[in-house]
Order: sequence, then C-alpha cells, then structure tokens
Amino acid sequence: MTIRIKRVYEQPDGHDGRRVLVDRLWPRGLTKEKASVDLWLKDIAPSTELRKWFGHDPDRWEEFRERYRAELKGNGEYIQLLRQELDKGVVTLVYGARDAEHNHAVVLREYYGSLRTKKSTAPDSGRS
Repeated sequence: MTIRIKRVYEQPDGHDGRRVLVDRLWPRGLTKEKASVDLWLKDIAPSTELRKWFGHDPDRWEEFRERYRAELKGNGEYIQLLRQELDKGVVTLVYGARDAEHNHAVVLREYYGSLRTKKSTAPDSGRS
C-alpha cells in the first residue's frame, strides 16, 4: 500500500493510482475532468475553523498538525474509506494548497502511516 501526495493542479500520471481529493472545498478554476479525481473525501479535510486558523502559516505548522491529528482520531468513517481505497493499490492524495510541505495531505499521510505501524506492532490478541 502506497500513499502519494500531489497538488491537484499537477498533471495526472500513470503512477498516481487512485486520485483522492482531500480538500473540503473544490479546487478553484478546475473542472472535474481536468482534476481527474476518482473520489472526493471532503469530510476527511481539516474543519473549516482549523483551516482558517492555520491559514497556511508555517509558524503554526506544528500546532496545526496536532490539532488536525486530533480531528482525524474522531473521523474513523473517512479513515476507513481511505483504507478501502488503499486496499485497491496506490492512492495519491490530491490537495489544492500551494505549499507542498505544510498542508493537511502531508499530515493525513503521516497519520495513516502511524495507524498502520500501530496495527502491525499490536500484541497478538491470543486468539487461536
């Protein structure tokens, strides 16, 4: 299972696999055809309040990451939908932000990776 991230305005390519838009708002000036999105998980995006508070300010990045991860913990339904997409193969999380290092898709990929690590290192339940 591979999660890639890419700006939605970048040209889709054969390595993208399933393209999942993870923004709450549809990208400005982009048609559905040009975006080439397979699935739009707008409810997995940061809340409107958190998005506005962050404002893509790198000085708020660490706190944004913590707050968004807390929101994701309560968003199991959409994490499960993402997991189902990953079961199909490569997934590229597409986003609209200009900053490739300080955006919620980065946090979402980290968060999902940490879930996989926890699951694979969980102690055996003792069932036979």
